[in-house]
Amino acid sequence: MSTHAPTAARTPAATVLARASGTACAALLALGFSAGALAQGTAGAWPAKPVRVVVPLAAGSAVDNAARILLQKVGDSLGQTFTIENQPGASGLIGAERVARAAPDGHVLGGFNDSIMTMLPHMEPKPSWDILRDFTPITLAATIDWGLVVGTQARVNTVGDLIARAKAAPGEIDYGTGGNGSPQHIGMALLATRAGITLTHVPYKGASQAAVGVAGGEVTAALQGIATVYSLVRAGKLRLIGVATRTRLAAFPDTPTLAESGLPGFEFNSWFTLMGPHGLPRSIVTTLRNEVVRALADPTVREKLVAQGLTPQGSTPEELAQATQAQLVRYGELMRQMGL
Repeated sequence: MSTHAPTAARTPAATVLARASGTACAALLALGFSAGALAQGTAGAWPAKPVRVVVPLAAGSAVDNAARILLQKVGDSLGQTFTIENQPGASGLIGAERVARAAPDGHVLGGFNDSIMTMLPHMEPKPSWDILRDFTPITLAATIDWGLVVGTQARVNTVGDLIARAKAAPGEIDYGTGGNGSPQHIGMALLATRAGITLTHVPYKGASQAAVGVAGGEVTAALQGIATVYSLVRAGKLRLIGVATRTRLAAFPDTPTLAESGLPGFEFNSWFTLMGPHGLPRSIVTTLRNEVVRALADPTVREKLVAQGLTPQGSTPEELAQATQAQLVRYGELMRQMGL
């Protein structure tokens, strides 16, 4: 494993999104829009019944928290209930398959992170679905800020402490993740590569379970979405020793960035996206994306998201399509370099 930081460790998802063009029709077609879906036809009255949003991650994860905050407002605006259904397992494969196989009528959607979309496909030799073929992009609703946490009982107070201990005893420091190929796994592997240390990976069934494992002293550390660990940090059950953002977070002004802590240029974040099954009518996609943008503009919604380390985005479907294709290539190269 190289001791140099791969380029993508310093390329946050928001940067990928910013590079996406607003008219990437070819990319959009590749990501599941049929010719009929591209047409501005009607899809009837939508939503005609409660909408189920499958989150293939554990309750309490960053994506789960973001989905509940945002879609409550969207549902209120549309006059229909949006129900979050957590379906963790197999690092998200099972829940994503449920969305891929759903009827394209807009009543079953997916709340995905970029691990499911652009990391997991490189870990599974024969997944039952293809992110570029079996789904319709709707919007990248928010990016998720990340931080490095340790248990309060750990003999680690700074990032420097963690690195020093890992160098003194390679492999003895362990870290918890939401599973193989999860963003916690990829992010911490990138951090270890950059720091030139060897850590032991301990996969859990979900990100929130991994956070509880750190708080309980089962493992030493974790790189997590701030929204996942926010309440545990505020309750004094986890110690946030570094944030993987370009600048310090307003919610934790005394916590240094990882770049300040001996890892120059290191940044890492993840996505909260809304996706539908292949062939979702364009009228539904447009309505939903517009409602998400409207909800993200609401001061109360924005305040709740930002407080938990989430940055509102509200991309177009075309931007999400191109960002997904670009990040698939980027993470594929990274994971091969790292032997994952």
